[in-house]
Amino acid sequence: MIVRRERAGDEGAIRRVVASAFAQGAPAGAEPVEVTLLDALRAGAEWLAPLSLVAVDGDDIVGHVVCSRAWVDDGPASAPVLGLGPIAVVHDRQRAGIGRALMHAVLGAADALDEPLVALLGDPAYYERFGFEISTNFGIEPSDPSWGVHFQVRTLAAYDPTITGTFRYAAPFIGL
Repeated sequence: MIVRRERAGDEGAIRRVVASAFAQGAPAGAEPVEVTLLDALRAGAEWLAPLSLVAVDGDDIVGHVVCSRAWVDDGPASAPVLGLGPIAVVHDRQRAGIGRALMHAVLGAADALDEPLVALLGDPAYYERFGFEISTNFGIEPSDPSWGVHFQVRTLAAYDPTITGTFRYAAPFIGL
């Protein structure tokens, strides 16, 4: 398996990966909301092509992760940061290290692009292994207070501790 940047023509396979990964959480016969989110992100200005990565095994795309542009607002100032998600691995290949490889690759790519931090909403017990911590430890509030400890950030080399305020995901995340 290798991890590489998404290429033209990968879109259909990526949609299938995301649909497979999240099918169990969707109502019977319905497309998972994460597929709709992926399509909306891809169509928006916040899509960051260098941070859309796929895991490939042979000729098959078996995983995908993307970071999109997000912001931390503090009054009139707004600092550009990254929001991670969705991250997906085809259902029958989950728990085989593919998600871990995607996480390490996207964090390394974001760091190489001099991004200050990556934020996500997820299980702290899982994401702490990648260096994620509760966002409020860094003075960054979730846009929805009910997210609590599930909203986390991972600082990168370009991190500036003056980046504080309320986190704001790309527009397609609003209302999910």
